[in-house]
Amino acid sequence: MRFSVNIPNFGDFADPRTVAKVAAAVEQAGWDGLFVWDHVVHRGHEGRPFGDPWMLLTAAALATSRIRLGTMVTPVARRRPQQLARQVATLDAVSGGRVTFAAGLGGPIEDEYVRFGDTANPKVLAERLDEGLELLQRFWSGEPVNHDGRHYQARDVTLLPATVQRPRPPVWVAGFWPNRPPMRRAARWDGVAPLFHDARHGHVPPLDQVRDLVAYVNTRREDRSDADAPFEIVLGGATPGGDAAKARDVIGPLAEAGATWWDERQIQTSDAIDRLTPVLRRVEQGPPVL
Repeated sequence: MRFSVNIPNFGDFADPRTVAKVAAAVEQAGWDGLFVWDHVVHRGHEGRPFGDPWMLLTAAALATSRIRLGTMVTPVARRRPQQLARQVATLDAVSGGRVTFAAGLGGPIEDEYVRFGDTANPKVLAERLDEGLELLQRFWSGEPVNHDGRHYQARDVTLLPATVQRPRPPVWVAGFWPNRPPMRRAARWDGVAPLFHDARHGHVPPLDQVRDLVAYVNTRREDRSDADAPFEIVLGGATPGGDAAKARDVIGPLAEAGATWWDERQIQTSDAIDRLTPVLRRVEQGPPVL
């Protein structure tokens, strides 16, 4: 199992210099990755400064040399694929091929879409997500792209440079379990970063639901030609820093159930969610020990 740290892109972490400081501490303490939220606005965190996640991650890339970097998660449906492809490819170049791209519908939909005049229709957003992911993959190839889709078009476009990682950066897909459509979507890519109605951000997911999720996704991958390729199960929550035994009690059963990444998070309703000091304290205690 590998271990990452998860921070929002607002509050103290709206400043790229602060994120660079966190990233350096993450790498020094032995973690494997740093993931940043991708929000423009969020009703639960009004009045705070927000930073662009790709600029924050660029600062993190320049301050590190080993850890994986990415968003958790990017709402592809509210982005222009060509611009997003450029941002990811640039970060992949700056980091030397250390980007993981995590995608989903994003939310709250009323904030991130409706308040800017966009649709709240989940079917339309899901269509844009699927079409956008396929188009991103083609843009990242560095090959000419012609595309005439329901939501996006491209006419004889070649975006260079291609991503450092070949054939592309790993793609993880997020969604709420037990909703089946996002899990089927994830099974077509490289990993799943599930959310659980019974365990909101920062809370440890229920073991029985994790087992059901892993079994379902593995079944959906059996028909793929690359069914034996690595597939990541990314879970997250808050563990007791500095207490290896307690952390092992929390994460050990999840690892046995099939989890491959643990994403260390603050409780979303906590005042510490966007504050440097408590997050840095947890980072410096190091990742859980199994």
